[in-house]
Amino acid sequence: MAYDIYDASIPPLIHMLSGLSKVLSKGEAHGGIDPNEARLAPDMLPLKNQVYIAGDMAKGCGARLAGVEIPKYEDTETTFAELKARVAKTIDFLKGLDRKAFPGSEGKHIVLKFPNATFEFNGADYVGKFVLPNVYFHITTAYGILRNRGVVLTKGDYVGGGA
Repeated sequence: MAYDIYDASIPPLIHMLSGLSKVLSKGEAHGGIDPNEARLAPDMLPLKNQVYIAGDMAKGCGARLAGVEIPKYEDTETTFAELKARVAKTIDFLKGLDRKAFPGSEGKHIVLKFPNATFEFNGADYVGKFVLPNVYFHITTAYGILRNRGVVLTKGDYVGGGA
């Protein structure tokens, strides 16, 4: 089978969210970090929001490309255990998407409306120029927050191969 929009989106999202879960586990084991408060800079969102946004971008991508409803999460997770459960729920959702629903979605017209902006993409640009960069940014920021708080993490933790 040829490389397609499913391969370009769902496996990388699952892989990176799995790495995020591992990073969160190491943050939890380290102790003394409040996901509601820990942030890199005063004007940046805290750890919990980095997790929310990375997962929301991933599940939104999978749902939009597959033509299914986006699961709604209430954004009430405040502990490491709750954040990891949310990531696991998102991974399960992505794994449950039917690969057969994706062909042709690279050309699908996708419109995202935010309070101050509207973005329009075809499916391929949505994945490559919006979703993946945003998911990676928020996972990288979560990693950076935890490293900044003294958690011993490696590049391998981020990319999924480290101990």
